[in-house]
Amino acid sequence: MQNLTLLAAIGKNNELGVDNHLIWRIKEDLAFYKKMTLDHYLIMGRKTLVSLPAGALEGWRRPIVLSKRPLDRYCDLSCFNDLSSLLEFVSLVPEEFIVIGGSQIYKLLLPYVETMYLTEIQQEYPEADSYFPEFDKSDWTSEVLGDYRKEGADPPYVRKKYIRHR
Repeated sequence: MQNLTLLAAIGKNNELGVDNHLIWRIKEDLAFYKKMTLDHYLIMGRKTLVSLPAGALEGWRRPIVLSKRPLDRYCDLSCFNDLSSLLEFVSLVPEEFIVIGGSQIYKLLLPYVETMYLTEIQQEYPEADSYFPEFDKSDWTSEVLGDYRKEGADPPYVRKKYIRHR
């Protein structure tokens, strides 16, 4: 889908997080995340929604949660209970949607995504308990948007934009 983009930060072995939280805190990457998600629909799972800090969705973000569980206690968000109805909605709205996690949502939506922005952290995190899905890099063209390995970043990372070959 042309209007479906994925945004993630992953470790060397596709690690995403532990105990429903990110493993790392990179100030520059959080600023990139904020810039990329402002004024967009954000697609996430229930666990990702619950893990977000207070105020994380403020500032012209439109959250959409894909969950089989009801989310009655939350306001100002849309909830879809199945993938097909979510994809139908995305196909009917001519705006960009950003997939922000977690691992199950990435796995479900990766086949439909045209563009990915991945912050690829150059370290391993053995304590991780959630992972980004494997994907065939030969199906994608990649462009380095920023290389933070040489600038003394801790942890070192590279940000890439991937565009699917169709």
